[in-house]
Amino acid sequence: MRTLHRRRGAIGASAFAGLLCATLLVAPASSAPPANDAATTDALTRSDHTTPYKNPRLSTEKRVADLLSRMTLAEKVGQMTQAERADVAADPAQIAELGLGSVLSGGGSVPAENTPEAWADTVDSFQEQALSTRLGIPLLYGVDSVHGHNNLHGATVFPHNIGLGATRDPRLAEKIGHITAEETRASGPQWTFAPCICVAREDRWGRTYESFGEDPKLATKMSQMIEGFQGRKGQLDNRDRVLATAKHFAGDGLTEFGTGEGDYTVDQGINRTSRAEFERLALSPYVAAIKKHDVGSVMPSFSSVDWTEDGLGNPVKMHANEELVTGWLKEKQGFDGLVISDWRAIHQIPGTYAEQVAASVNAGVDMFMEPFSGDSVGYPQFIDTLNTAVEDGAVPTARIDDAVARILTAKFELGLFEKPFTDRRNIDEIGSAAHRRVAREAVAKSQVLLKNRHHALPLSGRDDVYVAGSKADSIGDQAGGWTITWQGNSTHQIPGDTILDGISSAARGEVTHSPDASAPVPAGAHGVVVVGEHPYAEGFGDVGGPQWGYDPGETGLRPPLTMQISDADTTAIETVCAAASTCTVLVVSGRPMIIPPELLGQIDAVVASWLPGSEGKGVADVLFGKRPFTGKLPVTWPRSVDQEPINIGDEDYDPLFAYGHGLRTRR
Repeated sequence: MRTLHRRRGAIGASAFAGLLCATLLVAPASSAPPANDAATTDALTRSDHTTPYKNPRLSTEKRVADLLSRMTLAEKVGQMTQAERADVAADPAQIAELGLGSVLSGGGSVPAENTPEAWADTVDSFQEQALSTRLGIPLLYGVDSVHGHNNLHGATVFPHNIGLGATRDPRLAEKIGHITAEETRASGPQWTFAPCICVAREDRWGRTYESFGEDPKLATKMSQMIEGFQGRKGQLDNRDRVLATAKHFAGDGLTEFGTGEGDYTVDQGINRTSRAEFERLALSPYVAAIKKHDVGSVMPSFSSVDWTEDGLGNPVKMHANEELVTGWLKEKQGFDGLVISDWRAIHQIPGTYAEQVAASVNAGVDMFMEPFSGDSVGYPQFIDTLNTAVEDGAVPTARIDDAVARILTAKFELGLFEKPFTDRRNIDEIGSAAHRRVAREAVAKSQVLLKNRHHALPLSGRDDVYVAGSKADSIGDQAGGWTITWQGNSTHQIPGDTILDGISSAARGEVTHSPDASAPVPAGAHGVVVVGEHPYAEGFGDVGGPQWGYDPGETGLRPPLTMQISDADTTAIETVCAAASTCTVLVVSGRPMIIPPELLGQIDAVVASWLPGSEGKGVADVLFGKRPFTGKLPVTWPRSVDQEPINIGDEDYDPLFAYGHGLRTRR
């Protein structure tokens, strides 16, 4: 294990006092001039070595201490506040007026033109506002680059984490993290809210695909993706690196069905567990994320924990859980990065808004994602409320200084004080052929061969192929949620290849495509039926949860999510299996789907294709033997939904396919 680089520290009280005494010998900085263009501001920032916090030759700790000593309470609270792009786009001057420390793009929040250049222009225009303030503290811009820079049209879209877990390849995950970081930072954002290192123990949860799998050891192994995002020691300020976020701390994958927040059935629910079980299943991946990979930020979960030791009935929301956020994360593990709240998550804490703000700050949350969301409470009210809480003594000044020190440390480590504007030299690499080759490799390695009767796979390139099923020619379906929009959309068209495209490219025989299998199956043709789920994301992806109906291009509510194969796709499978020489079914989904025994008996080969993203040719690579099948199940595949939750190690463990199952083929 490499020596841990302790760099993003909350400065200890005695250390901060010593640094503060030293910096008080320096005259306070004058107001920074307005930033009119990137080159001028970069030059001014680089050349000012007389003010300690602007001097890159000094240590980060000294620069943080100096800058913190110059800040008013209002400036500190502003640094702890994050607004959403849509909230400030019409009036960017708010960034300067309120002294905002950060802005984010939520799922689907993009510039009017969803291009890399427009993204970079947007981030830089916001940055100009931040630099025009008295102290010129640069802005930190965050985005959910969770399987590539997925909000950006044209970015490389990788398989979701559940597919990467199936590869069992942490080096590949690191490579994907690096490509994602390069594409993200070249278009402006310097911070990603990824990776999710949750352990999904309940497949009815709509975020199962954000997990690497059900085993905490697998999540720990794959957390090497963090190093792809951030690089090694001293690389965070490179133009191809971003600050990473380990999420969702902790236990978001352990919530019980039926405890979800509002009309969600699982998401944002309650963990009813012992401390020992929680340590093993929820907390353990964070040890490596912090101590081995030095992750720069952590995002708490919407969920609650209710300890069995003191009796059930008193759950505590994670955003108010001082025992875990400050006690376990910061003190016991020595986490010295920043803790960023999830989207308006503090509003779920019991009490008034003032009580919610005080509880979460005192619990150890450092920055607050407080966009407006259909009501009158958002980031301006957060600023007013926290200022009042400090003035009234409800929040100690020391807690504010600790939070701001962590935020400033990240900004210094990212090099934003020297180069606050977007370095666009890698912008042409976004969605490049080289990046898509890595995505294609990941797709191939993620495919899990569940059944292969009579060696139906791999197919011969000389064979005629009959392709059916609702997901064969839908790149929106195979990309899934968190693609272009928050919940994803079957109608999305992104650069890449569908599974049908991949099959058509790989096959030298005739390819017939009939989504509903209504066209006759040619004699001797081999059948491939591609079935799966409609795109979804958190909350709306819960089995039995609410139905999504708000995306452009769609009318009415989406079909309910059941983990069951649709009637139309079931009919297509039966039709093709009855007529084709061999019958292969590909399941495109964010979790296992139920295959009834009478249907499974008709199928020769079954492949878990997960959500492969933009590179459907990677699926064809294993179907036709260009690459071997090597993937292993990252989650248990149940016989029925009634078996959920089902996980390796359970008593009476009787799955359809066990955790770790995966047949191999030779190239």
